[in-house]
Amino acid sequence: MANKYTIGVDYGTQSGRAVLVDLADGREVADHVTPYPHHVIDEQLPGSGIKLEHDWALQHPDDYLEVLRKSVPAVIRESGIDPADVIGIGIDFTACTMLPIDEQGQPLCFDAKYIDNPHSWVKLWKHHAAQPEADKINEIAAERGEAFLPRYGGKISSEWMIAKVWQILDEAPEIYERTDMFLEATDWVISQMTGTIVRNSCTAGYKAIWHKQDGYPSKEYFKALDPRLENLTETKLRGEVIPLGTNAGGLTERMAQIMGLKPGIAVAVGNVDAHAAVPAVGVVTPGKLVMAMGTSICHMLLGTEEKQVEGMCGVVEDGIIPGLYGYEAGQSAVGDIFEWYVEEAVPGYVKEAAAKEGIGVHQWLEKEAAAYKPGQTGLLALDWWNGNRSVLVDTDLTGLILGMTLLTKPQEIYRTLLEATAFGTRKIVDAFHNNGVAVDALYACGGLPQKNRLLMQIYADVTNREIFVADSKQTPALGAAMFAAVAAGKQAGGYDTILDAAERMARVKEETFKPIQENVEIYDRLYQEYSKLHDYFGRGENDVMKRLKSIKKSTE
Repeated sequence: MANKYTIGVDYGTQSGRAVLVDLADGREVADHVTPYPHHVIDEQLPGSGIKLEHDWALQHPDDYLEVLRKSVPAVIRESGIDPADVIGIGIDFTACTMLPIDEQGQPLCFDAKYIDNPHSWVKLWKHHAAQPEADKINEIAAERGEAFLPRYGGKISSEWMIAKVWQILDEAPEIYERTDMFLEATDWVISQMTGTIVRNSCTAGYKAIWHKQDGYPSKEYFKALDPRLENLTETKLRGEVIPLGTNAGGLTERMAQIMGLKPGIAVAVGNVDAHAAVPAVGVVTPGKLVMAMGTSICHMLLGTEEKQVEGMCGVVEDGIIPGLYGYEAGQSAVGDIFEWYVEEAVPGYVKEAAAKEGIGVHQWLEKEAAAYKPGQTGLLALDWWNGNRSVLVDTDLTGLILGMTLLTKPQEIYRTLLEATAFGTRKIVDAFHNNGVAVDALYACGGLPQKNRLLMQIYADVTNREIFVADSKQTPALGAAMFAAVAAGKQAGGYDTILDAAERMARVKEETFKPIQENVEIYDRLYQEYSKLHDYFGRGENDVMKRLKSIKKSTE
């Protein structure tokens, strides 16, 4: 009998990639990347050149379909397999990345009437311009003692669905009125493949304040936000919410033709990129914190009960693995900070030295930074270049480096930035642990663990925990392919549960990163200092970061 395969499509911030996976052992047979033709739209709208305000980040929905048109046929071609042996497809996506659609399921930015209105486009996860709305969502929820608030660590983020929807209502009521539904991009792409619209329990739970038992917040709460929002959840957020691994419907004839697959194959309900990675590293039980490490970090942990943890981005039943509570926390900039430093702040001589040695600037800095012992740089940083997600949930915080002298070297700054992000992760680990949600080991996946060994050792030393690293370079896509295998089911050659799929398809590397005791002790001392700065600048004692932001705004 021929081997069976599924395809996982991982939609990132800059590009989408398809991975063809062998269901027998999780082997990645072929992968292909399609960069988004329109990239991240954060300065002006394509075509019209209409300028965007600060903190905006949009995307073009057709870029997502381009990935299906290009990358899916490419992996079939490259692997040489018979398309009839592909039994399902699953996707994972950045979130909350959302868009308004009309009655036909078409994005409003495809309509000539609305194309010049920025609110008709996809709002990417890192669109932060809905902060005023988020502030009111939190204020009114706190005043009313809403039960949902503690499940999200006390704060709903400006990155999430309700704040973005309300911003559209506030700033472009005509777009709000015209919208039939607001959808996560992951659910929209699934609807394009199947012809039916369903919502997934992961994004609904983490990004749209939905709860398996309680549903959405009450109509009274939405009315208290804005009378025009009273019926939001049964109108523009309507639709069935179904668990991960469910078959959202068969692939339509039209899309099957475009993608070079057989019509009718299982299409798994949409998922979030980081969350899809959890079963792909074999984590299907509590006590193991999975870090999806890239431009930002998403931290995920499984538990058997619902506990309240400061600054977490949510606890959702069936949110990551059906049958367990999935906790999520995160850091809103990690790889992004290292990239900022290399792109904007590294002196020319470093670039020349790296070029001379025939290595990248990041590699050169990592090599030089590895020569220092913990504490040897005399520097300390706060990792808030893109605000703070957990545990403070405050996008208005900014970055800080302390301890600079005339002798400070670029590699010392680089090492300090690596350490700062590790301290940020430790804050999150401590928050879980101190609230009775065990964290016994860390699992790392994503681009960073594959590239930066120094970073992983620092994380092991700072958190004093062993770190296991994903064997797959495309962990979320592998997870999406695993959920596709579950959506297809055992009869079709897949698996009946994600536990069965994980047992056969998940992989971690043999080599792990173990804490080095003498480093642990020094980092403990540095972490105490980090914590003092963290609370001083982050908990209201000194709001200088916010004052600087408002002075900057007032001069524009």
